[in-house]
Amino acid sequence: MGSSTLAISPADLIRLIGGADAPVIVDVRRRPAYDADDRVLPAAVWRDHQAVDAWRAEAPAGMPVVVYCVHGHQVSQTAASRLHLAGVNARYLAGGIDGWRAAGGPLVARRPDWCDPASERPSRWVTRERPKIDRIACPWFIRRFVDRRAEIHYVGAEWVRDAAVELHAVPFDVPDVELTHIGETCSFDTLIAAYGAADPALLRLADIVRGADTARLELAPEAAGLLALSLGVSAATADDQEALGWGLRLYDALYAWARFAADETHNWPAARTAARAAGAVR
Repeated sequence: MGSSTLAISPADLIRLIGGADAPVIVDVRRRPAYDADDRVLPAAVWRDHQAVDAWRAEAPAGMPVVVYCVHGHQVSQTAASRLHLAGVNARYLAGGIDGWRAAGGPLVARRPDWCDPASERPSRWVTRERPKIDRIACPWFIRRFVDRRAEIHYVGAEWVRDAAVELHAVPFDVPDVELTHIGETCSFDTLIAAYGAADPALLRLADIVRGADTARLELAPEAAGLLALSLGVSAATADDQEALGWGLRLYDALYAWARFAADETHNWPAARTAARAAGAVR
């Protein structure tokens, strides 16, 4: 127990956040410590570190797991060791959530009225059918930062509120609900603000989404490209869940670009190549 081979640093985990390949993150803080803090790591679920055998099978087979406590000491190390001995690819977060904060790792607010990290059931969300921009961007944020297990339901616009009641789901991107357009912002902005996400790359992505979703392409150079791709995804399939799957990967790529590649350029020096070719002919 406590072996450095089972530890993952905040810096290494930060790089994995926000993508499809992010590990399952489990908050194993003792319940009083968990209840006293209104923030969790992105998409974290809370589980009792003393009941590992009861919940270890929740992680999809082969999926890596990272557990964290307050300081990265006995609580998370015990949980990681027990998971490891049970055959789970598990590590504990070095420094715990305190070390994560010090390293500038992203945190999200706990909103148990929408998604309770301590629940064993996935959260449910519902919006209008035929998604294009906001109704793909919001589920992307939900799956990557709130609840990776979340159910996203698409129904006829006139049935969203009724479906929300029947499904015990959170309605979004329809008029007169909490998670919708406010002024010149879009539902993606509202959702990010509701969860207190302050990651600069995420906020840059929000500018692109807002530009594409509200016909203000001047807000970000990338907005026109997102609009074109979003309309293309919608036109390419009549299955909303299939469109969501394609869209999730699109937003994974956009978020990775905003984090790691926004300053990178790519240019084929065609003019120089042509000049060389002309010189060779002479």
